[in-house]
Amino acid sequence: MSKNTRTDKFRRVNVDDYDENNYVDEEEGGENQLGPDEAEVDASIRQGNLNAALQAALKNPPINTKNQAVKDRAESTVLKVLTSFKSNDIEKAVQSLDKNNIDLLMKYIYKGFEKPSENSSAMLLQWHEKALAAGGVGSVVRVLTARKTV
Repeated sequence: MSKNTRTDKFRRVNVDDYDENNYVDEEEGGENQLGPDEAEVDASIRQGNLNAALQAALKNPPINTKNQAVKDRAESTVLKVLTSFKSNDIEKAVQSLDKNNIDLLMKYIYKGFEKPSENSSAMLLQWHEKALAAGGVGSVVRVLTARKTV
């Protein structure tokens, strides 16, 4: 039998702090995310350097922000870059991306499928095919199960 049964210190421990299934919404730092720099992207497109334009468009994604205007502007910037590529240059561009940028590219591809414009669906399907080949099925699963969207 215990010597000191009158203590109640064990009752002050918050067991939810130790529960790994306890969900905490991580929504900090989204106010200063402005999305990709459109001037840099446009300059790269005008110079014909589409790979640099793609890298610039995928830089600083507005994932944590709740401002829909910023997300729409970033989406239109990325889609402008994706539709400016020629079909035979897509594979080289996707191969130049790392795993995180391929996942981000997939997020923008699926976002583009939500609001199709003229001839964008065919181009997005080509991008999806090349991104799927580079990132695998895991990339699709990560994008579809991600809580943070672009």
